[in-house]
Amino acid sequence: MRLVLQLVVVAAVAFAGNQAVAAVAGNPWLTLVLGVATAVLAVLAYAWVVRRTEHRAPAEIAPGGGAAATGRGVLIGLAMCGAVIANLAFLGGYRIDGFGSLTGAAAVLGFMAAAAVTEELLFRGVLFRIVEHRTGTWVALALSGAVFGLAHLPNPNATAWGATAIAIEAGFMLAAAYAATRTLWLPIGLHFGWNFALAGVFGADVSGNDTATGLLDATLSGPTWLTGGDFGPEGSVYAVAAGAALTVVFLWLARRRGLIVPRRPNRARVHATPAA
Repeated sequence: MRLVLQLVVVAAVAFAGNQAVAAVAGNPWLTLVLGVATAVLAVLAYAWVVRRTEHRAPAEIAPGGGAAATGRGVLIGLAMCGAVIANLAFLGGYRIDGFGSLTGAAAVLGFMAAAAVTEELLFRGVLFRIVEHRTGTWVALALSGAVFGLAHLPNPNATAWGATAIAIEAGFMLAAAYAATRTLWLPIGLHFGWNFALAGVFGADVSGNDTATGLLDATLSGPTWLTGGDFGPEGSVYAVAAGAALTVVFLWLARRRGLIVPRRPNRARVHATPAA
């Protein structure tokens, strides 16, 4: 019930925020304001419901060091996206046609702030964290990553491969980032940095969604394995490889820091074991 209640509260804020943003579509500055407001309200709602259901202060979103951790995450996300786009451009799959729109980028910033915060609270703050407590890090990583990938199947232009790519490069990686730091600020920053760079800077589709114009007006062309096709660069093998590499790095850090949670023993089986 703890998991369900927390999911419901955060999902309600996310839904209301998405409806508000959709209602002002076409107004980039209102989209920016409402997107940021949704992100802030989602964090406050998460803190409230965790206190009510777990009777503790949510250290995973503690403000101390939050700005620095978020900033590091944003830089990692920007670098990851830049590396993927650079590889696509080198192979002729990405071409800049000109400048895009500053106001369009502002709208993307608000939209992606809301998406990054609410999705991290739902999938890493609630789902991964609570499942990990019961089953250990490895099971929680696999389960939350798979659910995150499946959650993108209803998106426009989504495919089974696109959902699989999202599960690997984002679902697993972001859960590993949380496991290595035990703070949600780093995965929030990483998620936002990747999404904003992809749409707000490089003008590419995100998870099958045709987003507003970013700072650059660009064209992607070439085989689906390279560019991701209609799903966008997140369906590229380069994005999957980059996400998988970061997953390994974060899990290595988590193990080195002693933050991997072991699987809890089955109490029934332990009690049923006869004494020697």
